[in-house]
Parts: sequence; C-alpha cells; structure tokens
Amino acid sequence: MTTTDWLESARISPEVAALRPDYRCVLLTATGLRAGPSDEVSEALLVEAEQRATEAIGDGKVEDLPHMAAWREAFRAFGAKPQRTRNSAEALLRRVPDGLPRINRLADAYNAVSVRLQVPLGGENLRAYSGPMHLVRATGEEDFATLASGAEVIEHPEPGEVVWRDDEGVTCRRWNWRQCHRTRLTEETTDAVFIGDVLDVEPGDAMERAEEVRAALTAALHEISPDAEITSRILTPTPSPDTAGAV
Repeated sequence: MTTTDWLESARISPEVAALRPDYRCVLLTATGLRAGPSDEVSEALLVEAEQRATEAIGDGKVEDLPHMAAWREAFRAFGAKPQRTRNSAEALLRRVPDGLPRINRLADAYNAVSVRLQVPLGGENLRAYSGPMHLVRATGEEDFATLASGAEVIEHPEPGEVVWRDDEGVTCRRWNWRQCHRTRLTEETTDAVFIGDVLDVEPGDAMERAEEVRAALTAALHEISPDAEITSRILTPTPSPDTAGAV
C-alpha cells in the first residue's frame, strides 16, 4: 500500500463527527526524513516558536487562547477534565516561559509548529502502524501501550473516550493527549506520520487554519530534511444521519 492509499484509508467515526462536526484533521506522511538528535536547525525552529507564543500569550493565560478554549470544550464533551489532561498544544504552551523541551530533530520540528500556530500536533513512526488509522470513541476494551517505571504496560481508555487507533490498538488517547509507546518517534525514525487537530475559533474557519498548519508543517520538515517526500490530506468528518446532532 502506498502512503497515499494509506492516508486515504484514514477515517473519523460518525460518533466523533457528531461530537465536533467543525473538526478538521491534517494528516501528513513524510518518508526519507533525516532523523537524529536536536541540532541548530531544529533549535532555530523552536526559538522562533517560543518568541511567537510569548507574544500571543502576553499577560493572559494559555487556556484563554481561543483555540485552547475550543479544545477544552471538546474535551469536556466526551467526559475528560481538561485541567487534568490537557491537549498536547496547551501542555507545550505552558512550558514556553521555561523553554520548550529539546527532544530530537523530528519532535522539535512538529512541536515548533504546534506552539507557533497554537494547534495540537503529533508525530508518530509510520512503519509501526498496523493497518489504517481511525478516530473513534473507545469501547474501553482497546489496548494502549505505555511506559510505567521504564517498562511497557498495557492500559485501556475510558468508554466513550475519543482515541486514535489502528488494527493493533490505541495509538493516542483523549484525541491528542498521550501517544502510545509503540508508535513513538525516535532518533532513528525516517518515515513518519503527523496529525494536526483543528477546531473552529470563528464559525467555519477550521479549514483555512488546517491549510495553514499543513503548509507550516511541510515547510518545517523540509527545513530539517530537504529531500523528504511528503504526502498529505485534510480529513473532514461526515456525521451519519442517525448521529447528527448527538452529544
């Protein structure tokens, strides 16, 4: 299966679509990436992102930024407590005053875009996936591989929780809160998939901002890996007639 075919197989379940019909998902695969530890290129991306975020936050609170407020509302809609389990962008933005983490070239690149545009954005090892990726509301029986005290353990999501999953199990819990250990990016990863999560701030503006995220992420990845081959799509939910309007 080509990366284009794999991207086209991604789906948002009708139950998630009914929960947030304004949701737009930026899916981007990049192959032939130049992995490795953080360097001067990824450092420059992070420094710019820190400066932009500092200006955006000003004297206010991270949770009051419009897109962060929208994501807090989305988390509450499926039963999560956003003050305890923050979306990935809010968690990063809260670290800006002390400096963002420097992890590796790939993580630094997508974290920089996440913070600069104030959008949850994750990156995972494309070759670790088993089958297509689906965004669903969990039954509570799915496996989620994570680390505890340095050892891999299996946890399970809460019933009704919004999760990304493949044929093997959950790859990310609570929409964009915590990624699994199995599909993590490392300094050896050369083929990756990136997931950007966008909601409306003003009615109907999510698609425009999703395009902005796609362009910014493509540019950042080409900064660290000029020869990478990139394929992308913007996934739009379509509620089924029997779930439209459901909560």
